[in-house]
Amino acid sequence: MTTSGKHSVRFAGGLLCALCAAALLWPALGAEPVPDFASAHYGWIAVDNEFIAPPSGPGPVTFDPVHPYVGNNKGGQPTYRVADLTNPILKPFAIERLRRANELVLSGKSPFIPRERCWPGGVPGFLLFPIQPLYFIQTPKEVWMILQYDHQVRRVYLDRQHRANVKPSWFGESVGHYEGDSLVVDTIGISVKSTIDNYQTPHTDALHVVERFRIAGGGKQLEVNLRVEDPGAFTMPWSAKQLYTKADQEMLEAVCAENNGIYFSYDVAPVPTADRLDF
Repeated sequence: MTTSGKHSVRFAGGLLCALCAAALLWPALGAEPVPDFASAHYGWIAVDNEFIAPPSGPGPVTFDPVHPYVGNNKGGQPTYRVADLTNPILKPFAIERLRRANELVLSGKSPFIPRERCWPGGVPGFLLFPIQPLYFIQTPKEVWMILQYDHQVRRVYLDRQHRANVKPSWFGESVGHYEGDSLVVDTIGISVKSTIDNYQTPHTDALHVVERFRIAGGGKQLEVNLRVEDPGAFTMPWSAKQLYTKADQEMLEAVCAENNGIYFSYDVAPVPTADRLDF
């Protein structure tokens, strides 16, 4: 990753201006207070790149007990992920895709996940980017979630319902509203190029995700509870959670593709490139 002090100051300054503008508009929301996730001086860092299973009921794909997953931050020799194919939420379509991913790992190859090749995380995979902070901009009509990692942006629209015909995209179409201390985000239209998690659990174009964001831990944590349903990939809706801790740091420039090559001739997805400027 590359960072630039000059660019990071400029970016953080622009973010601060946006937040100031949002603050001026905030009274338009009415008398009811809303949870405040936004600051130019702090972000939120995911505690892990695995979903937290619910206390009971159907939950996310986890590792095969015969092949326990050990992450880089867990101590001991790290391993690659091998998914538990016996999870009752999985339909045959999803089991087959995960079986192929498992075979790649068990054959001794390196299963690069999309994030490692600079591809967007999709939804709910957007919640599984650790180490680098997540920042919020809140206005009366929109909430922006910005990952420092490659500056990926999700937009949540507060002033509309879902459109009748949503064109699929990496982050889909997110509409939201505030309920008490939570921001509730409803997302559809998520591209099937994305995966649900870092086990590469697939989904269909019927994927529907509802997330509830709230401040927890005396203001030091951000908690996200999610519900996932997709009748094409899952036998039933399932739930999970992600936690973030507050990080007192301004947003830096973090461009993934500038330092991300294929050094050992692995068969991996290419880093995204463009043949023309976006502006």
